[in-house]
Amino acid sequence: MSKEVTYDTTDQVDVIKGHPAEEVVSTSATDQTGPAGACVSEELKNANLANSENAEILEKYAADYPVGPHDKPQSMCPAFGSLRVGLRMRRVATVLSGSACCVYGLSFVSHFYGARRSVGYVPFDSESLVTGKLFEDIRDSVHDLADPDQYDAIVVTNLCVPTASGVPLRLLPNEINGVRIIGIDVPGFGVPTHAEAKDILAGAMLNFARQEVEAGPVQAPKGGKQDRPTVAMLGEMFPADPMMIGAMLAPMGLGAGPVLPAREWREMYAALDCGAVAAIHPFYTSTIREFDAAGRPSIGSAPVGYDGTADWLAAIGDTFNVGADKIAAAQNAFLPAIKGALSQNQIKGRITVSGYEGSELLVARLLIESGAEVPYVGTACPKTPMSQADAEWLASKGAVIKFRASLEDDLSAVEAFKPDLAIGTTPLVQEVKEKGQSALYFTNLVSARPLMGPAGAGSLAQVINTAIEGGERMANMRSFFENVGEGDTAGIWQGAPNLRPDFRAQNLKKIEKAARAAKAQEMI
Repeated sequence: MSKEVTYDTTDQVDVIKGHPAEEVVSTSATDQTGPAGACVSEELKNANLANSENAEILEKYAADYPVGPHDKPQSMCPAFGSLRVGLRMRRVATVLSGSACCVYGLSFVSHFYGARRSVGYVPFDSESLVTGKLFEDIRDSVHDLADPDQYDAIVVTNLCVPTASGVPLRLLPNEINGVRIIGIDVPGFGVPTHAEAKDILAGAMLNFARQEVEAGPVQAPKGGKQDRPTVAMLGEMFPADPMMIGAMLAPMGLGAGPVLPAREWREMYAALDCGAVAAIHPFYTSTIREFDAAGRPSIGSAPVGYDGTADWLAAIGDTFNVGADKIAAAQNAFLPAIKGALSQNQIKGRITVSGYEGSELLVARLLIESGAEVPYVGTACPKTPMSQADAEWLASKGAVIKFRASLEDDLSAVEAFKPDLAIGTTPLVQEVKEKGQSALYFTNLVSARPLMGPAGAGSLAQVINTAIEGGERMANMRSFFENVGEGDTAGIWQGAPNLRPDFRAQNLKKIEKAARAAKAQEMI
């Protein structure tokens, strides 16, 4: 008679098993290699590369957005990034093609974050997907939607399943009734973060605008063309930051150009008319490629903190061949104010920084110049030439920089460095607070503040110091609720849980026996 202890007879139920996954995938699909990382099944990831329709697009994504050690996106669905860019633009309609559950989630989140317009959706089933009817449905919907009185452009986005199935959005007409048609593929298995999905749409739009400029005259900017050379800016920033950057550029005879991703189509014409582009956020690989094609040089880093502002203004001046006296004038006009703001808004404590916005390195620089110790900086975005200056500066200050950082990397850093405050993503903040330690959500509480120039120098101290001082309060809450809501007390119960120490002892013996067997196997 078996000595195994069981709870019920469910182990005796017959289970109908399907075919192994590897039998489903064709040999041609598994023989091909492609971008690692999938938020969908392995066979779907392989199938997309076997499909010649979109293989070229996915190979381009693999080159532009190299994946990290983890094989699945750890932020939310990447398509939210491109969807948000489209929804924030005036006179631009957005249409999604993908599984209904995906579109529901993306639509919900977009409206949660304040979208004020509808998200279009072209549904499909197995038949329309296989026969190609889905593409015809997308084409028909775009024709119905293309009203030049309402829209300048329509953005159509393929999610995972249509991309893997090879739905060819590139075959859509470039224009319908004067309305531009932008088709992009944003699959979870080819785009690691929603930050880089912003780059996909911003780059596709800028490519379209660049071709329009090359073809002939285009619409003038709403405020008219500036009378001095401008610096376009890449990255979503606090609204006051572009104005601060413009003020810092003025002593050199330069002006602040549009910020991309743009809020209006004609802003892209003005952006292409710039003298150089400042990659405030360094992950806009596709967009920078379009500026390169237009003959516009790119400058990395940003005017953040004392050192960052001094170096950035010098780099801008060198790019525009501005005289040393004018560069010095710009530096002397703002560097003393930045130094004063930093000295009056000191931050004392050890802080780890992580996130997926792309500005993590800039925030870390500002924290260090404010007096904080920052031993670790993790970003879900990849390492690019535009992030080199910031990474080198942080490394010189003793920080460990992890590009394509996973949640596990960030949690390990918190465990190793034991910071007074951990800044990071929602799951990291949850984990840290459960341990009774202080944590702040990067996106809502840190990146949504001015960072540039004198205004940025003093913007973080209050919220950071308040959070650090709250560490004792978090520890008190942890001790007060000790053993509540975890272990045997997790969940909602009418009474006390039925403890079975005999079951636990039996299971512990099994674990120990398995460990001994594994150890013995290693010795053979």
